[in-house]
Amino acid sequence: MEEWRMEAFKRNEQPFKIAVLDDDPTGIQTVHDVYVYTDWEISTLREAFKDSSCLFYILTNSRSFGKKQTEEVHRTIARRLLAVSGETNIPFLVILRGDSTLRGHYLLEPEVMEQVFLEEGGLKTDGEILCPAFFEGGRCTKDDIHYVEENGSWTEAAKTEYARDRTFGYRSSNLREFIEEKTGGRVKRDNCISVSTQLLESGTEDCRLDELLKSAKDGQKIVVNAVCYSQLERFSVSFWRAVKQGKWFTVRSGASLVKAISGIKAKPFLTGRELLKKGTKSGGLIIAGSHVERTTRQLAELENSIHPYCFIEFQADAALRDGELRKEIQEVRKRAEQAISWGRDAVVYTSRRVLCREEGEESLNLSVRISEALTSVVRELSVSPSYIIAKGGITSSDVGTRGLGVKKALALGQAAPGVPVWLTGKESRFPGMPYIIFPGNVGTDQTLRQIADSLAEERGSCT
Repeated sequence: MEEWRMEAFKRNEQPFKIAVLDDDPTGIQTVHDVYVYTDWEISTLREAFKDSSCLFYILTNSRSFGKKQTEEVHRTIARRLLAVSGETNIPFLVILRGDSTLRGHYLLEPEVMEQVFLEEGGLKTDGEILCPAFFEGGRCTKDDIHYVEENGSWTEAAKTEYARDRTFGYRSSNLREFIEEKTGGRVKRDNCISVSTQLLESGTEDCRLDELLKSAKDGQKIVVNAVCYSQLERFSVSFWRAVKQGKWFTVRSGASLVKAISGIKAKPFLTGRELLKKGTKSGGLIIAGSHVERTTRQLAELENSIHPYCFIEFQADAALRDGELRKEIQEVRKRAEQAISWGRDAVVYTSRRVLCREEGEESLNLSVRISEALTSVVRELSVSPSYIIAKGGITSSDVGTRGLGVKKALALGQAAPGVPVWLTGKESRFPGMPYIIFPGNVGTDQTLRQIADSLAEERGSCT
């Protein structure tokens, strides 16, 4: 693996940069020892291009955006990537890391960037790759059908609660049919290239995959099936061969393909002992904004812990009443501060009932408003927690960028499968603190309790 990766990153005697645009903070679920940037200023991109790592992340948080803002952000980033690449003479590739359960602005993001790359950079996209595999979270694709593991069994993605998302819902589990659905029939399923698991089981000397990728043209959609890392590594070999020969791809993927393409090796899960500073006495803070059923079950399991967590319900319906939201923020913050000061872990969670029956951007806007309220709790804390766990994509992004003020974070690794950890930067509200980003749709019912208990035991809060 290492040989071909190093060879692939040599082009014009310069390292090849992979810019991963993450539509929420959970996308570093499979990597470690890389930097995450929370803005896309020219100065930030220059710093990222100069860093020795071949890979860097830009947190766009676009899953919380409407279509107009998503388009504006990705158009801006595309232009700035072209500019910095030109300045530094370092070529780059873009991976749009998206949700492994197929939510988000799948079609809009790659097509906007492809348009900019063509019109302003003369880069014509040959193929647009779709690979939502995320093995650590129980997501894989076989025979073009995307699956989600639920309670130990595999379920077609379109039959899960994620497909009923009020903003990004869909009907098709077959990824070629999903593409046809999302393009409104503009791209037919039969016009998509499918990379099968059978082909990915062939050896690297088998040139059929190379020829398949080289045949892509005019932004043709390419579905990549995969059920394990060895298959994605095989795909990555042919991918880099095609890139070296001048093919230009845009990639939309889950977290697993990023790991395979960049050649990052696995690292053991981080423990409470590795995460907490020695002698830490303050309690931690767990914030849960996600409303998916898995999060609700995980919160229920956390209540069964032997450790004395302080549960604080954030009354989300305050967002619907004039003047009530600010009062709720202040009350929740005071209770959380008291628990943290006493060495107890505070668990702030939004009420579990669904408030909005509307779909699309109206539902998204309410979610964003509630997330902003939870962020205010963090931003206004007068005590420093020993750690923060944020549950949910929008919540974790808002807490990281607006609550903690992170501009640059180091991805330390994972606390559990699919649960990444940032080390906050010196500019943040609480510098050098472990910030654990827990996706709403990841983990078993016990995973949240296992992580929190590990931290509590290390700090000695059980005594």
